[in-house]
Amino acid sequence: MNWCFCLLRKLIWFLLFVPVWGVQAEPVTLRVAVLDNAPPMSYRDSEGRQTGFSHAIANAICEEMRVRCQFQVTTLANVVDGLVNNQFDVAAVSLLNTPERRSKILFAEPYFRSFSLWFAQTGVLPDQANVRVAVVEGSAQLRYAQRQPWRVVPVATNGQLGTALKSGEAQAALIPMSTAVGLMAHSDFQQLKLVSSVMKEPELGGDASFGINPRRPDLKTGVDEALARIKDNGRYDRINSQFLPFRVN
Repeated sequence: MNWCFCLLRKLIWFLLFVPVWGVQAEPVTLRVAVLDNAPPMSYRDSEGRQTGFSHAIANAICEEMRVRCQFQVTTLANVVDGLVNNQFDVAAVSLLNTPERRSKILFAEPYFRSFSLWFAQTGVLPDQANVRVAVVEGSAQLRYAQRQPWRVVPVATNGQLGTALKSGEAQAALIPMSTAVGLMAHSDFQQLKLVSSVMKEPELGGDASFGINPRRPDLKTGVDEALARIKDNGRYDRINSQFLPFRVN
């Protein structure tokens, strides 16, 4: 009887204090906002899979942090409010660090530098009044355009900037550098023979960063450290080469 009792006690001790092989805790999940029509930064490939430079950087950061990315597609106009209202933990979107946004959300360390380009029909210049100018809703370009004597043509996604120009709805567009790269790769956009120039206003360029939920200040350190590691170990450069024809860091 004594040996049975001893065996039973050992079995109970084993079950209570020794982890069962193969049983692992679920990984932490981060709700990561991404855009759906902003090539080459974030878009769907020919098979409908989400991909792009920003998407791949976010995925690499999640792997470095040993968490799972739960990607959620949104529009730029909803990014800041989505973070404020706790819909997302991180926005894998190239946000310029403007005072308005900084008053509402947190910013990770920059992951590349951006600027804006003016694309327009020949003879259409930024200093002209009543020019029909396409800009993305929720963008820094929209806020700038609203203060100019232009007729603003808002579109929901970066990819629709080219559509507005091709249809003639807009005579010009303020286009982020990364989006311009994607548009200029298409022959139908090239055939428009638009004139382009760099916009030098400080508010239209600078460091671009992921946004972070203001309720999750702990995430900033984790995201910043993970971004630094993928830059050090070469993964950032490999992603850069995969999606962009030039170095952005």
